[in-house]
Amino acid sequence: MTRQQGSNVYVPLIGIQEFRKDQLVGRDELLFNELLGVKHIDRPHKHDFFIINLFERAQGVHTIDFRDYPIGDRQIHILFPGQVHRWDIGPETIGYQLMIDRIFFERFAPYFRFSIANYMNHPLIPCTESSFKLLKYEFDAIRDELSAANSLKDLISARAAVIAAIVSKEAENLFDDFKVYLSNPRLAKFNTLIEQHYKEEKSVSFYASKLNVSANYLNILCKRHLNVPATELIRQRVLLEAKRLLQSTDLSIKEIAFELGFVDHAYFSNFFKSQTGATPTGFREK
Repeated sequence: MTRQQGSNVYVPLIGIQEFRKDQLVGRDELLFNELLGVKHIDRPHKHDFFIINLFERAQGVHTIDFRDYPIGDRQIHILFPGQVHRWDIGPETIGYQLMIDRIFFERFAPYFRFSIANYMNHPLIPCTESSFKLLKYEFDAIRDELSAANSLKDLISARAAVIAAIVSKEAENLFDDFKVYLSNPRLAKFNTLIEQHYKEEKSVSFYASKLNVSANYLNILCKRHLNVPATELIRQRVLLEAKRLLQSTDLSIKEIAFELGFVDHAYFSNFFKSQTGATPTGFREK
């Protein structure tokens, strides 16, 4: 297990190298594995790399960022670095997995047409039969290229870009909030700014100033198009990170409060309990 330093806090992550012994085929920057039969992850954890799972036939439950998703046939499951997950996969499962390091992911990331936050909020994407066949073809082609004696990084990257484009096409047909962000550039930018600044900035006025609008207008936009006030979007992101840190690190409650920009332990605990009904310690012990 590796540890990543940030803001003088050490957060444990599972690195891609931990999976090399089980890889079917791979390069330094990308691994290909098959998901066959029963698989369990009991303790929630997170990775420092990007994962795409393609399920052909499957049953079970995949818990991503504390939300349970039923695993079924012809599905894509996407995991970004830092997302907490665990799963319980049934015996008849047939699936395929790409593990991709951050640097290589950046080569084809633009082909995911929507904000990364959108995919993180909707990590399970069902596929039509035709789209599944296209995805399976590209997965197989990447596997075959990785098996070659002199595999070509550019060819693998091109095929990964096709996968990203197909996934985005399926997502566009399924999730209304994608269309909201696509048709409202300010909301999309607000989402990006939250991701960049939520630890140190929690006031709507800060984000509104960055968007060159008033705090009141930003609230109106969020309520009109997302049915929540702007402050709720900031709060949801802070709460999600708090849950991740509580479940996947050994940081003390005080250290987590400091990492998330709270003035003290008590303020953080009160915030967490008001949002979840549980204390940080109680949530961690679940």
